[in-house]
Amino acid sequence: MRQSPHASGKTLNLRAQVVKTLLAVQNGQSLASVLNQHMNIVSDKDRALYHELVLGCLRQWHALKQVTLPLLSVPLENAVVETCLYVGLYQLLCTRVAAHAAISETVEASKQLGMESLSGVVNAILRRATRETEQFYDVLENASNLPSWLAKRLKKDWGEQFAELSYELKQVAPLTLRVNTRQVSREEYLDILEDEGIDAHRCELSDVGIVLDESIHVPSLPGFEAGGFSVQDEHAQLCATLVPNLDGKFVIDACAAPGGKTAHLLEKYQPKKLIALDQDEKRLKRVSENLERLILDGKHVEIITADAAKWTAPELADCIVLDAPCSAIGVIRRHPDIRLLRQSGDIAKTVELQKQILENMWQQLKVGGTLLYITCSILKAENEQQMVDFFATHSDAQEQKIDANWGIEQIHGRQLLPQVGHGDGFFYCRIQKTA
Repeated sequence: MRQSPHASGKTLNLRAQVVKTLLAVQNGQSLASVLNQHMNIVSDKDRALYHELVLGCLRQWHALKQVTLPLLSVPLENAVVETCLYVGLYQLLCTRVAAHAAISETVEASKQLGMESLSGVVNAILRRATRETEQFYDVLENASNLPSWLAKRLKKDWGEQFAELSYELKQVAPLTLRVNTRQVSREEYLDILEDEGIDAHRCELSDVGIVLDESIHVPSLPGFEAGGFSVQDEHAQLCATLVPNLDGKFVIDACAAPGGKTAHLLEKYQPKKLIALDQDEKRLKRVSENLERLILDGKHVEIITADAAKWTAPELADCIVLDAPCSAIGVIRRHPDIRLLRQSGDIAKTVELQKQILENMWQQLKVGGTLLYITCSILKAENEQQMVDFFATHSDAQEQKIDANWGIEQIHGRQLLPQVGHGDGFFYCRIQKTA
């Protein structure tokens, strides 16, 4: 592919920048790993639109593909041009960008990215979309918008709920805070927000959670620097309500980064010792930064870089929180790049890794102790089935049923599905060691 002279320069227009970011994700890079670097090239006034186009296209990716394919007389087999089409169609069908601007800027982007010879195709299809907006929009609305392998799995796992689930996964997740009750109560913080003219309401399931009703730059919220709150999904906040009283106990948070659950346990309890374990050193830095900001770091907290599948604890733990590595299908609303990055073959590997970590962490737990198994997945292979296998091979394990009015009871554990205005997809199972 011949690059145009300014393909790598800073003269690329905004749509071309968006296309470059989307191409990086298609090449297997996570959005988090490229976003800041790509964002720095975009001018301040364009950043909100850049952000919306990148996240919006990822969110609607498979639906946009479904709209585009029938419009091509022959498959393009050209990632740059296809991505330009998705970016153009997304603007025309899902944003308030004026049609003429969406078309001319996107066609120009295709030229800037070295696709001058195919820019006519982009122009023709986008113009057709302005004439047939209703039909295009219907296709977009009715598409399941999931890669076919994932749609098949979710249909198998959640037959009755599938239609609703694929709708939920297309939506934008709410911005949810967890109040640091060592510093301020939820009611007090809601009053502070109200005084600042910031619309918010309390979460239903979490008694320390607040949902913000407007989009806002988190660090500019009152009390951020002082550690008054953290950003954490409502369903993730339930973790601290499912462990026994940890005061004076030895606790291990396995796979702890970036530290949301570690911090919540320290806000609620005063363990004798807490070890936050993760093998990703870079993400562990965020654990220490978060604990420092929340004024929760102390001699009783130890942060260790190690592989949870092999690590041995200095002594047996009273409680282990295992937020196991998973496909993260339950958090697609927050990380829409998962739609492109996750492949069908990843699931079996993930299930095997979970097994190894579970097996090893179980050895680090004392008799009578509790292990809380968590994932942010909605696939039964990683959740219910993983637990069925675990109990079948561990006669010293007994499920402690979670008695709750949330989620769907499984053979073992409870499954929360993502819900508009509420939390993401999470699975919890509580296990006691009996011998």
